[in-house]
Amino acid sequence: MSRLAYAILTGLIGAALLHIVIILALPQFTGKDAYTRVLAEGRANRFWSLGSDPHGPRLANIDPFLKVAVCHFDISESPIRLTSQGQARFWSLALFDQDSNEIFSMNDHTSVDGTLDVMAATAGQLALVRKALPQGLTQTIFVELTRPAGYAVLRVMAPQASYQEPAAQFLKEAGCQPFRLPLSAAAGQ
Repeated sequence: MSRLAYAILTGLIGAALLHIVIILALPQFTGKDAYTRVLAEGRANRFWSLGSDPHGPRLANIDPFLKVAVCHFDISESPIRLTSQGQARFWSLALFDQDSNEIFSMNDHTSVDGTLDVMAATAGQLALVRKALPQGLTQTIFVELTRPAGYAVLRVMAPQASYQEPAAQFLKEAGCQPFRLPLSAAAGQ
């Protein structure tokens, strides 16, 4: 009797583990992982605001108190600079690699003077930028990425009607542009 119970228990544990592995691997096989869906939003190096239709063809923002935008990038050729000049009450930024692992996150309370100014680059690119640091980058937060492809998610809090316009303006002014390395640094590459 104990052998039968042991065999049944082993079979159930094995089946549970197999199901967990299949569920976790499923996005890789369906092409519906987060990175693939962000790529489908539009061209690279531009923030795309998410709509509110969860059944639509695009990514959806289902939280009524947040405005969300995404930007995908590839830093193989040049770093990416994420900026915005708007005055949102609360914002947060998260950087993810193409496997959707969070690499970096911050919000307006952890930024310099509450402004969004982040540069994501490889270690070599960051060394070149720091070697000839332009005046406009003195308040920039530098993030080293180990993999070139990824995406950024920018969220802005808008819990009341009076917050809607500043939140929308903040996302409208958000930039996700490649940063041209200084000529003197690029020549030494």
